[in-house]
Parts: sequence; C-alpha cells; structure tokens
Amino acid sequence: MNRRKKGTEYERRAAGWLREQGYEILETNFRGGGGEIDVIARDGAYLVFVEVKYRQNRDKGEGMEAVGAEKRRRIIRAARVYLMGRDRYGDLPCRFDVVSICGEEVTHLKNAFGLS
Repeated sequence: MNRRKKGTEYERRAAGWLREQGYEILETNFRGGGGEIDVIARDGAYLVFVEVKYRQNRDKGEGMEAVGAEKRRRIIRAARVYLMGRDRYGDLPCRFDVVSICGEEVTHLKNAFGLS
C-alpha cells in the first residue's frame, strides 16, 4: 500500500474511533491555506481540528512528536480558511487535537496545541 493510501486508511480509522467517542465528524481531508486538516469534528461545544499520525511501531517515536511547529502553522492556517467560509461555526471555541495510531493502539491528545 502506498503512503497516501495508508494515510487515508488511518485517517478513516481515526474518524471512526472519534465517532465512537461521541464526536460528530463534519469533514475529512480539508485543504486550504496551504495546509490540510485530516478530520474536522464537533465535540460538544467545540469545533475540533484533528491531525492524525500513524506509526507502525515506536522505533521512530510517537506519532504526536511528528507534529512540529511548521505542521502546526499549516494546520492553523487551514483552520482559519475553513472558518472564513462557515459563519455557523464562528461562535464555537476551537481546539486542535492529535490522534496517534501505533499498531492497533489509539492515543488521543486533546488540545495538543494552540494558536500561539
């Protein structure tokens, strides 16, 4: 399986896992502002932008460690573009989460980073 197909598969798995946790999945693979957001969801009163990272094992570290400063900036820019076209979400607080999948284990870090 090529890298893109593998990424899409794990993003689909993460969205399913989030749905099982009670999240409402609004969109997947949103592109804008030079970035991509893997999953956009509602978690109660929050609009959540989710980055999904997959690791076959922990030899190269946790998936969450791969969300560096530049990646965070691209996700934030994409989130701003997403919000510009959707007034209905303008009053909702936003959160940036990371879902890391290692083998079959799912780890969810809520509020993994902010706008700073």
